[in-house]
Amino acid sequence: MCAIAGIFYPDTPKPVDPARIGAMTDVQAHRGPDGSGIWTAQGVGFGHRRLSIIDLDGGAQPMHSADGALTVTYNGEIYNFAEARAALEARGARFRTSSDTEVLLHGWAVWGPAMLERLNGMFAFALHDARTQSLFMARDRLGVKPLHYVMLSDGGLAFASELKGLLAHPLLRRVVDVRAVEDFLALGYVPDDSCMVSGVRKLPAGHCLFVHRGQPVPHPERYWDVDFSSRTSAAAGQIEEELVERLRDAVRLRMVADVPLGAFLSGGVDSSAVVALMAERSARAVKTCTIGFDSTEHDERGYARQIATLFKTDHRERMVAADDFALIDTLVGAFDEPFADASALATYQVCALAREEVTVALSGDGADEAFAGYRRYRFQAAEERVRALVPVPLRGIFGALGAAYPKADWAPRPFRAKSTLLGLADDGATAYARSVGVTSPAIRARLFSPAGMKALDGHRAEHRYIETMRTAPARQPLDAAQYADFKHWLPGDILTKVDRTSMAVGLEAREPLLDYRLIEFAATLPVSMRIRGGQGKWVLKHALERHLPRDILYRQKMGFVTPISAWFRGALAGDAKALAASRVLAGTGWFTMAEIARLAEDHRSGRAEHGRTLWQLVMLERSMARLFG
Repeated sequence: MCAIAGIFYPDTPKPVDPARIGAMTDVQAHRGPDGSGIWTAQGVGFGHRRLSIIDLDGGAQPMHSADGALTVTYNGEIYNFAEARAALEARGARFRTSSDTEVLLHGWAVWGPAMLERLNGMFAFALHDARTQSLFMARDRLGVKPLHYVMLSDGGLAFASELKGLLAHPLLRRVVDVRAVEDFLALGYVPDDSCMVSGVRKLPAGHCLFVHRGQPVPHPERYWDVDFSSRTSAAAGQIEEELVERLRDAVRLRMVADVPLGAFLSGGVDSSAVVALMAERSARAVKTCTIGFDSTEHDERGYARQIATLFKTDHRERMVAADDFALIDTLVGAFDEPFADASALATYQVCALAREEVTVALSGDGADEAFAGYRRYRFQAAEERVRALVPVPLRGIFGALGAAYPKADWAPRPFRAKSTLLGLADDGATAYARSVGVTSPAIRARLFSPAGMKALDGHRAEHRYIETMRTAPARQPLDAAQYADFKHWLPGDILTKVDRTSMAVGLEAREPLLDYRLIEFAATLPVSMRIRGGQGKWVLKHALERHLPRDILYRQKMGFVTPISAWFRGALAGDAKALAASRVLAGTGWFTMAEIARLAEDHRSGRAEHGRTLWQLVMLERSMARLFG
């Protein structure tokens, strides 16, 4: 795992200052503490920071082909590099190293852009071909690894793994994009089709960008997509057997490393499955780690110990305080853009614990998106069944009831009917777009000033979800919801969280449950095999019954829960109140500061529940101060 950065001049091949490339890579040193490299030629320059994982001595970058015509800088892992190498050697390629990086050079020489179809991995790379005077950039299918790019005022195309790498270039103008502010307040993260710094873009997951000197910079091209429009005809037993075999293979590929390797273990279904299959392949005890909370209802250490004992892992755990908010500024620095998924605090802590003994850790991320594990999928499926029974003209009744129903955030979940009633009044895509949000459109309308609303010019964060769901390659509404999450939630929230927190401590995180072949397989499953009897991930759990205890498979999901609402009624109440006097927020002219003060006071007094919105505003203010001064 590494950091990359570079500059390419698509028009006039101007000289590239190595010091600028060095500055862009040095600010990303946390991603690659084991080495660095800089290469420049007329009109192009690449930089690299290395976290050594495979071929510790021979994998230095930027790496060149034997004839010097090709140069690559690369972040990630090609899990099937041995298979690709064998295929290339059969075509006459002669390798000088044992690294997966060299596969990209020979792969380009033999297959060109079509090599992406042959790669199974997590990656973001840039490759320069001196023969054609071109730059080729690509990002892995699911968006595990990030890649930012921007056109500079001098005509250069600059790229970097993290936004801070671009910010190190003096020609990047730091202007905030108000649309990204709206996106963040709605979703809790800045999605991949948006950026807080105006003009900066993120190469979308499953896309590549091919730039030829002397030609206009084109739009990125998609080389892969997940397709929910077809269904498997296999019998249930056959599906379960194939699922387990695909899981085995995904874990096997991700256990290749020349450095110590382990796994995160929460005691949930997903991480337990990964650990079980790792133990099946490993001659040594698998190194596992978990963190526990001083809040009993959120402490999963007992379940993690159960799995650790069952599979004889070398297990470590650490207790952390549920009200430990001392890492806020650390996270602001790691994420660059505002990020309000509070579970990032716990994810950072478990990554730091893992890094004490291993350099690579396997995680269970991805199964909820692939097999419909989130509760919102079950709610969405149930609501769609109701919509199918009620004619469109009559759905306005639900809207009227929802408008009249009190917003009871304090009540037990069955009595919080307001959002469900309002959702039933809308079409499925609109309702689901609202359900994945954090701060509602109504509250955002209160927070934005007239000047802010004018600057937004009608932009609404939910529109991307609605459009994605309506055009998704899907058969049923659940398909469309999962597809939209693969496009927005997964790369924007989950994978950004894991990448930034792991890289902040120099740890490589690998996600076997996001093997693209497994994702393609899961997309063909009937809805009844994803959700059944009120259970999400039904087929995954059923298939794992021979491998994991039932009390692990069918227990209620806990996850990392951070008590931010309590913070803003206690230790952080002053921070919430201070938001109303924030020079950073007020200076934009986009916010109604009196409304921010009202939100903070209503929350502190218990009149309303605004903890997550206040957390967003705190992270927004601190991130904007760091980005824009």
